[in-house]
Amino acid sequence: MIMRLKMPPAINQFNMTIDKNQAATLLRLLKKYTPETNEAKKNRLMEQAQAKKDGQESKSKKPQVIKYGLNHVTTLIEQKAAKLVVIAHDVEPIETVCWLPALCRKKDVPYCIIKGKGRLGMLVHKKMASCVALTTVRQEDKSELDKLSENFKAQFNDNTEVRRRWGGGIMGTKSQHVTQRREKAVQIEQAKKLGLSIA
Repeated sequence: MIMRLKMPPAINQFNMTIDKNQAATLLRLLKKYTPETNEAKKNRLMEQAQAKKDGQESKSKKPQVIKYGLNHVTTLIEQKAAKLVVIAHDVEPIETVCWLPALCRKKDVPYCIIKGKGRLGMLVHKKMASCVALTTVRQEDKSELDKLSENFKAQFNDNTEVRRRWGGGIMGTKSQHVTQRREKAVQIEQAKKLGLSIA
């Protein structure tokens, strides 16, 4: 059914995802910036409270983690704070994210579409996540992020083919054969008419 129906480019773009190797590299990078679990956060806050109680001033840096949640990611894109946005291809309903690539293009933020909302969810200790964003990375990962951003910019942001190509409209084998026969019959008819007109 999905193959038969024609799909507008805004929805069809979610069928054009990054390949296996790119996904592996991206997920490896994102895994380094997973947010802390509730247990780890609790322990950290307890240690801070203990240090404050003992009279020591605890200086904790702002953690560099991936941001998730549609509203939060949207705000980061609008503020141009996001360095890379990763969108899941199977978000349900698709209307919730189908405008996100257009916003990324407008704000010149590199984005990519990856298979599986569950994979993004695992990174942020949730069942699923519609999209995640990287805002900052450590110095050692900067070159890797730049390389990925460059690739995704060429593959998604600057690719006009993605936003013009319609999807679907693929008929079954029987229908294809029927159409071919009809076309052949029309061609024969045309040839006959031409043959008659020439004579």
